[in-house]
Amino acid sequence: MVVRTLEKVAFKSIIDCFLISFKNYFVEMPTDLEYYKERWDNAKVRFDLSYGMFDDEKLVGFIINGIDKRNGDLIAFNTGTGVIPEYRGKRIVQSIYEYALKDLKQNGITLCSLEVIKENTIAIRSYENVGFEKCKNYKCFKGKIQIENEKVVELNEIDFNQFDAINLPNQEYYSWDNHKNSIKEGNYRYFQVLRGQTPESYFVINPVNGYLAQFDLLNKNELGWHYLFLGIKSICETIKINNIDTRLIEKIDYLNSIHIENIIDQYEMELRI
Repeated sequence: MVVRTLEKVAFKSIIDCFLISFKNYFVEMPTDLEYYKERWDNAKVRFDLSYGMFDDEKLVGFIINGIDKRNGDLIAFNTGTGVIPEYRGKRIVQSIYEYALKDLKQNGITLCSLEVIKENTIAIRSYENVGFEKCKNYKCFKGKIQIENEKVVELNEIDFNQFDAINLPNQEYYSWDNHKNSIKEGNYRYFQVLRGQTPESYFVINPVNGYLAQFDLLNKNELGWHYLFLGIKSICETIKINNIDTRLIEKIDYLNSIHIENIIDQYEMELRI
């Protein structure tokens, strides 16, 4: 078996291997090809810096990397790792990383990062054996917003350039897929929640599937979270939120108070190279 980049591998071959690898996973994975094209484009995936293990010409394992400069580092973010069932237990992920880390370093990468579900202890051990360490704790949520629309909330829809120009809070806590650099090309709409013509909070949402990429208060107010979620509810009643950093206690406490379900927890792990 040999490791090489995925640069010249057909997209469908990568997806076929991906879906076989994630069959019976902790969460159900989408199967639509277009979903992954959009998701990986937004995540800045580069197949010339993504890697596969090949048995002859058969792709049996992979690491798919998004590449971007953030917080002073050129980062390779592992947006998907998998090994097809019959090849598991052969240290394939470690072998891919042995090759990949040298190649990534030669291409100027200074930091590797990834996310892993906390229940996936086998994967966590594998990453730790490579040298990754846990650096963040995330919670993921899903559910119907069950608060009453007793007040009309005024929304101001803006475009990405206006959104990008605002001094937004807590940006350092957002995960790779929810970072400003990742959402700017996605199918998102950007809203401010106004109180007396003043923006009090904001949210970024995909109205097709209810995925809430960012949301926060701009001004601390006792009822700020309540009005924010009234605004969100006016766009989508059922929402999904991935990777809220557990240090954002007020945000998590409010989601718990309105009974949005915590469906899964993840670690972010990183390795400096």
